[in-house]
Amino acid sequence: MKQPWIRFSVAGAAIATTMLLVSVSAAFAQNRTDRSSTAPAKSAAGPVPRTADGHPDLSGVWWPGQDVPVTSLRVGESGSRPEGQPRQGPKTFASFYQPWAAAKAKTLDEKDDPALRCIPGVIGPHVSLTDQGLIGQIIQTPKFVVLLTETYQSFKLVPTDGRAHRDDVAPSYRGDSVGHWEGDTLVVDTTSFNDQNWVLDHGNVSFHSDALHLIERYRRVDATHLSIDATVEDPKVLTQPWTVATQILELAPFDQIMEVACTNTETASLLESAAKQNYGRK
Repeated sequence: MKQPWIRFSVAGAAIATTMLLVSVSAAFAQNRTDRSSTAPAKSAAGPVPRTADGHPDLSGVWWPGQDVPVTSLRVGESGSRPEGQPRQGPKTFASFYQPWAAAKAKTLDEKDDPALRCIPGVIGPHVSLTDQGLIGQIIQTPKFVVLLTETYQSFKLVPTDGRAHRDDVAPSYRGDSVGHWEGDTLVVDTTSFNDQNWVLDHGNVSFHSDALHLIERYRRVDATHLSIDATVEDPKVLTQPWTVATQILELAPFDQIMEVACTNTETASLLESAAKQNYGRK
């Protein structure tokens, strides 16, 4: 019989891992609203602001809003939905695994999540802009759109001047991005990923290959809302592309992200130790 303390230690560590980054980002966000700031208060929804070249201005700090939707997330799901609206389509990235990948996924669990070692994900539980956390910032220039992620302090530089993907950079966790405008929608095309992180986070098994291809569409709905759609392709491990549920983020009432460092690497060791002690027990 499994020892209760071993079983509980695994569950407790997994829960701690699941909530750590969300709670940290949420706490920072909550505290920010109580601080004096030069940032203007959140404005009422109005027309989409535009840059001098006529494109929608995506600049700003974006988050889910004051009520952080922690309880609305379920294992394996990415995306939020209005209350009462039915969930649509396959709910998990893993539902599209090829047979060999599905078999491999059964051998993995929370202790194998690269996020435990402070490795960023591809889209985290939401989108690549926020990754493992809940807050991201966009800075827009005539030639670049810069995506800054608060958690792990990671970033994407997205050139929008028509250049192609670089062929002189090594594969990375965040990949190599290029962007272009389709009307009022910014399309961000990202390739050149390594295969060392997961697509999702918080123990959601979602490994991928170096053939991963991420396509995101950013559209500013109005003055205070940003719509983000994403499609994940990986012909080496998936049977077909996976479409992520649309995310709607709000313009935050502060104008800068903060540092949210990842230092809780001890959780990985705890999970590994508990798993070893549990090995072979029934």
